[in-house]
Amino acid sequence: MPPLSESEFLALAKAELDHIESLVESAADEADADIDVTREGNVLTLEFDDGSKIIINSQAPMQELWVAARAGGFHFRRNDGRWVDTRSGEDLYVALSRYVSQQCEVDVTLVAR
Repeated sequence: MPPLSESEFLALAKAELDHIESLVESAADEADADIDVTREGNVLTLEFDDGSKIIINSQAPMQELWVAARAGGFHFRRNDGRWVDTRSGEDLYVALSRYVSQQCEVDVTLVAR
């Protein structure tokens, strides 16, 4: 599959970040977890009660979403309609669910669109 143009990738990444932002806000409300969600352009920051953060941002030149969490730094690339970890092949939403759950100490499940 050929790479997307930069504008196509940015539109796709924006839609994904919008979805993640909405999911985390809903999941935090349902789990009564204290997660502050902020967005500046292509950077989504989740800040937890203990001061730890998860930062998710788009990297247009690489056509990836990057995630920085307490568990480490991870790169996700679109593959067959899913965002998958470039090293492990793990789905973005499975990984994010685990990272968020670890950092807020409450089970949180995030589901792709």
